[in-house]
Amino acid sequence: MKLIDVLILSFSLALIVVGIHQTLVNGIGSAYAIFMFAVGLLFWFQLRRNQNQKPPEEISQKSTKPKKKS
Repeated sequence: MKLIDVLILSFSLALIVVGIHQTLVNGIGSAYAIFMFAVGLLFWFQLRRNQNQKPPEEISQKSTKPKKKS
């Protein structure tokens, strides 16, 4: 994981904690924007993680056993 990915994930988790605190103190109406920003950051993190993965290597047909002739 790169530094920017760690920062995005950490910031989104911190916003979730702040959103929970704001929900308990002031209600969900005041914490809604905080939760939506945190969810947006989590989606961005997932998108970056999926883009950085390499596609799986194709399985070569040489590794399969040859069929027996009848």
